[in-house]
Amino acid sequence: MSSAPVTPRKLSAVLDDRAALAGFSRLSLAMVITNPNAPDNPIVYVNDAFERTTGYNRSSVIGRNCRFLQGQRTDKDDVDRIRTAVEKCRDVSVDILNYRASGEPFLNRLIIAPILGEGGEPMYYLGLQKELRDDESDGEFLDDSLKAIRERVQDDLSLILASISEPAPERSQEDPVHEIEALPRRLDCLQLVYEEMRMSDETPGRHRIDLGAMMSRVAANVVFHECRPGIRFMQHLEQVEVSLDTSVRLALILSEALSNAFTHAFSGLDRGLVELRVTRLAAGGLRIVVADDGVGISKNIEWPSTATVGGRLIAALLEGLDATINVVRGAAGTIVMVDVPIDPYDLDQEGA
Repeated sequence: MSSAPVTPRKLSAVLDDRAALAGFSRLSLAMVITNPNAPDNPIVYVNDAFERTTGYNRSSVIGRNCRFLQGQRTDKDDVDRIRTAVEKCRDVSVDILNYRASGEPFLNRLIIAPILGEGGEPMYYLGLQKELRDDESDGEFLDDSLKAIRERVQDDLSLILASISEPAPERSQEDPVHEIEALPRRLDCLQLVYEEMRMSDETPGRHRIDLGAMMSRVAANVVFHECRPGIRFMQHLEQVEVSLDTSVRLALILSEALSNAFTHAFSGLDRGLVELRVTRLAAGGLRIVVADDGVGISKNIEWPSTATVGGRLIAALLEGLDATINVVRGAAGTIVMVDVPIDPYDLDQEGA
């Protein structure tokens, strides 16, 4: 295992690559992330495609080792290859017989790759799974697509995952638990962008993402999981098309800001309102506003704070956009305003 520092590529490396886009368009990939630093390397995240393929829902697999997918006819040599690769921190690709929750066997093309920390140690393992069907004949395309996606997603996921592993002396004992619980939301956010990316790739001549449509889906996901009775949500989203890298960064920023509002803004209150606005600026660029009428952020609290995973993630995302964030503490509630100095009408040269 290499001990050299690992420099993660920017998200644009995966999202602006047309080969990777083609792979996302034509493949329904199950994604699994496991934590080798916890006992028995348990699953910490699966996407919707994993649930559809295996028949297991997310709540029943989180915290378990992936071996529950194996069965009576699973080849022991395939299992040994996977175990050896994980122990030696290496990539591995294998066609393995797995079993759905119903007991039905299926052949699974599996790629596993480590996501490395700055010191070269494995922070997490990424697993990409594609069910092999009898009617699928383009094996060469499948292999090339899986490899292209793995090579890029493996590094780019570290934008989120490295923040969780980064030590922060100010954190309380409850913070790591909270951040692990927030991991599915952050990765689901990426998954939503990948889906919008697929729609963009399937539209002839279109190489950009409708930011309003994508942010509406991201907001709906956060509201569904984190809103509670008595809290209303309103949104006004202007139609803006932006590059793929910009859309991912803005989606993650929105996810963090909305989650923070629903989690902290209404402590002790029975009712409240959260508003989201995305508007185009006359000077060329856009503004995102997340506002609430709750208790407001205390004067002695810095937000976003580099002492938290979410704060460090927002800082990294803003830096990549050359964007600014302003947090206004009102008499009632908080207003978070993000200005992004881009011209949404300029064609992305790489996509043109």
